Amino acid sequence: MSWGTELWDQFENLEKHTQWGIDFLEKYIKFVKERTEIEINYAKQLRNLSKKYQPKKNSKEEEEYKYTSCKAFQTTLTEMTDYAGQHEVISENMTLQITAELTRFVQEMKQEKKSHFHDGRKAQQHIETCWKHLEASKRRFERDCKEADRAQQYFEKMDADINVTKADVEKARQQAQARNQMADDSKSDYSSTLQKFNVEQHEHYYTHIPHIFQKLQEMEEKRIVRLCESLKIYAEVDRQVVPIIGKCLDGITKAAESIDQTHDSQLVIDAFKSGFEPPGDVEFEDFSQPMKRTISESSLSNSRSDGKPEVKFGSKSKGKLWPFIKKNKLMSLLTSPHQPPPPPPASASPSAVPNGPQSPKQQKEPLSHRLNEFMISKPKIHCFRSLKRGGAGPEDFSNLPPEQRRKKLQQKVDDLNKDIQKEIDQRDALTKMKDVYIKNPQMGDPASVDQKLAELGHNIEKLQQEVQKFQGWLAEVEGRLPARNEALRRQSGAYESQNTSAVSNCAQDRESPDGSYTEEQSQENEVKVMTTDFDDEFDDEEPLPSIGTCKALYSFEGHNEGTISVTEGEVFHVIEEDKGDGWTRVRRNEDEEGYVPTSYVEVYLDRNAKGAMTYI
Repeated sequence: MSWGTELWDQFENLEKHTQWGIDFLEKYIKFVKERTEIEINYAKQLRNLSKKYQPKKNSKEEEEYKYTSCKAFQTTLTEMTDYAGQHEVISENMTLQITAELTRFVQEMKQEKKSHFHDGRKAQQHIETCWKHLEASKRRFERDCKEADRAQQYFEKMDADINVTKADVEKARQQAQARNQMADDSKSDYSSTLQKFNVEQHEHYYTHIPHIFQKLQEMEEKRIVRLCESLKIYAEVDRQVVPIIGKCLDGITKAAESIDQTHDSQLVIDAFKSGFEPPGDVEFEDFSQPMKRTISESSLSNSRSDGKPEVKFGSKSKGKLWPFIKKNKLMSLLTSPHQPPPPPPASASPSAVPNGPQSPKQQKEPLSHRLNEFMISKPKIHCFRSLKRGGAGPEDFSNLPPEQRRKKLQQKVDDLNKDIQKEIDQRDALTKMKDVYIKNPQMGDPASVDQKLAELGHNIEKLQQEVQKFQGWLAEVEGRLPARNEALRRQSGAYESQNTSAVSNCAQDRESPDGSYTEEQSQENEVKVMTTDFDDEFDDEEPLPSIGTCKALYSFEGHNEGTISVTEGEVFHVIEEDKGDGWTRVRRNEDEEGYVPTSYVEVYLDRNAKGAMTYI
């Protein structure tokens, strides 16, 4: 089966068919291009959809994604982004493997087709030229034969006519012979031309045209094969992304299975739990006894609590219900504005020296004074509604319920500790850099980093002050929470058993007019526990052993109690390393010791010393 033998006379039809094949291939290329555009637009729409429903940063919506159901939805959005990426891969692969390749192939086909049909037309023109030459030779032979025949007839006529002279007859004979010779020459030329034409015609229809048509057939078959391969690639491109798309869908399914409704319910409790106890039963007030009512109305103490067991903060309150107390009044009763934050690090750690004096207990104020201040002074926060409107809350989060305040303070402490660790890491890096500069002066000036080191040390001390301040507020809040307060009461049970009557009287004075208790009793318990632990820590006054040495990098004036003054270059014995508060305990001689800022000294700990670290 060959186009050259079967379709030798279909030159025009073959030209039309091959052009149709090229047009069809271009039509398929256009189809693939539109498919890639659809994939790109679909991927773009999926990405925009996923981005639209992603939680906005630093917004309330982002806080909602702590729930497992919201996390599963966020995972779905992430997987949809990956899913969109696979459609972009489909578009890219189809463009590279199909559209670009077929476009280049079509250009090659057009050039090849043009070349083949140019050769075919050239062969046709050649055979047509041969045919025309043959026709001209034939017509000339025919004309010469007719001329020779007429000349012969004229000669015979002249020869038969007796009236014609011999010269005329001879002239007619020569004319006839010349015409016959011309006819013979035309015959020979026609014969050779015909023979040559037959040869050219045979080569045209059995050699040249079959060869050209065979190339056209191969070109067409190659086009068909290329289209077949492109269709396979079209399917394979989709098939390649199916496993990844399946993983995306599996990720969505796994995220859905990770939803834990119990955990979400617990998160709701953690988010909104106030830490308050439910109100107790409302006692009957007998207004038939006016004298007793008058006493109850004019006294800040609760006479109904006489003879009853001591009531702690976590117990059921009597009188008005918690939910119906104005929130700003409630918070002002629960938070003690007279309780100062812990001292800064400059005096926090040194004050804990065994030989230092114990801080006196803070004088508690009667509840009546507290209520009078509440009535005449403007509270820190008017209501919780102002927070929702965007008002700035106090630094100690005293506007929040106890449990929520504890979480905020703990989070703040954790964030500050992270910042301190970053500053410490940066300081350590600069210290190592300075050591390198000292050993290799050509690399840099060691004094160039001193200012930065001093700045880092100042930042660390400032952050440590903030940490201690928030830790003080955190300890204050933890002492008020019912569950934690119960643990403190168990620890200080011995102390309370000796002072039951005094505590009972204080409890009566601290009950508010509306029947709710303040936190002062919890603060007393906290102070008792701290005092007991404080005394226990320093029963043993045996001097601490030296765990290393340190060299003062800067001069330091120890004005605060428990600190020690140092001069630059002075060497000390280290008896207690930095516990994270920014202070190191050192000894100058047998009986002179104190705290110095860790950032002011360079510590060399003994590897064999008990409790010593191994980083120096």
